[in-house]
Amino acid sequence: MRETVKTSSSTRNAYHYVDVGSGASLVLLHGFTGSVTTWDEVVPHFAQRFRVICIDLPGHGRTPAPSDPARGALPPVAADIAALLRDLEAAPAHLLGYSMGARLALGIALLHPHAVRSLILESGSPGLATEAERAARRAHDEALAARIEQNGIEAFVDEWERLPLWASQQQLPDHVRQRLRAQRLRTTPSGLAASLRSMGTGAQPSFWDDLPHLTVPALAITGALDEKFTGIAREMCARCPTMTHHIIAGAGHAPHLERPLEFVRCVTGFTAG
Repeated sequence: MRETVKTSSSTRNAYHYVDVGSGASLVLLHGFTGSVTTWDEVVPHFAQRFRVICIDLPGHGRTPAPSDPARGALPPVAADIAALLRDLEAAPAHLLGYSMGARLALGIALLHPHAVRSLILESGSPGLATEAERAARRAHDEALAARIEQNGIEAFVDEWERLPLWASQQQLPDHVRQRLRAQRLRTTPSGLAASLRSMGTGAQPSFWDDLPHLTVPALAITGALDEKFTGIAREMCARCPTMTHHIIAGAGHAPHLERPLEFVRCVTGFTAG
């Protein structure tokens, strides 16, 4: 396994990434509170077939939040990732994003289609459709960012893990849930707060109207127990002619963690098509 910190000549932020395996490039972008370790359950399987590149997004893992908050917004981060893949000679890549990472992956595919071979969105969304919705979400995210800064990571993780979104993760083995909690606790208040303010759902542009113009093959993956994002995926597919949808039974918001083997089969089957 090759692991390094990369500063692309075309970016202003240093991105930590893990690079393992060989073959066609598969790039993995984690969700909020995640890091490259988000993918520990599936990377060994993917690395048998792909060159797997897992990237810590700004404010997470070992990638710092930019000193200029504007540099942490979705469009410049999308440009950074596209430049990093070019410098690594990894483009065009199969691009797989989870939750926040799925929003970013969709942005990369729309803004930098030359960098993307195919697109897989796990529990993803094109953002919020109206400015009123985005303004309300920005206010919510700002309040959450302030609580994180004031109360610290452990209090935030306790609050985060009580969300109904994660109810299905109670079925996971104890050691998996403990590892997931440890991953969340390794984040920093400043990093998470910066991510919420720069690349939270309310801060990102809406890509709903851009979906008909997506040019690469795309797959939406959701867990059957995650009714909200399964509905969003169906609506995305209705608007995007290149997108199909796979629902994983018995999984919630994180199929890669809750049903890793089926998740791997779904991704490899799609990329083989």
